[in-house]
Amino acid sequence: MATSLGSFHVDGPGLRVLAHPVRARLLAELRGTGPATATSLAAMLRTNTGATSYHLRKLAEVGLVVDTGTGTGRRRVWAANPGGSPRPEQADDGGDDDALDWLARDYVQHFSEKAQDWLETRADWPADWQEQVGLEDHLVLVTPAQLASLRAEVHDLLERYRRVGAGSPQAKRVSVYTCPLPVDPPRRA
Repeated sequence: MATSLGSFHVDGPGLRVLAHPVRARLLAELRGTGPATATSLAAMLRTNTGATSYHLRKLAEVGLVVDTGTGTGRRRVWAANPGGSPRPEQADDGGDDDALDWLARDYVQHFSEKAQDWLETRADWPADWQEQVGLEDHLVLVTPAQLASLRAEVHDLLERYRRVGAGSPQAKRVSVYTCPLPVDPPRRA
């Protein structure tokens, strides 16, 4: 059992380690805001530094985060590992389905919180940002293979834009969520 979170590939032990509220949020923060110390992450997540350090070490054990080596002493700087975790050698012990289900539900909650944050603060943003940011959906009629192709094209497009604003004082980081969901019910066999 494996899943992808953006450019991350997670399976086996990584999937089970990530299926924890604090760890999921830590990884989301590191992916969204970049490298940080356990102290700064604890402040962002409103948790204590000891627990944050513990969960960062657990994420590091399965390759989801890395110590950048740029910190000093106890102020280690952590970063999301862009490659995700390596594929495990051992067979699935049956816990992956539960972990994947929890992660998917947590991801939906995380998206909902981010969307609510935008709705609550959009009036604080300049008009040109308000016009471009927000929620939208598009209906397409595709086969599973065509949907795979569509997802690959969207991924490639987002990769091209990943750092296109670098160096511009007007550039802001933007999360682009994709979630193809079926509209029609499944066919009964």
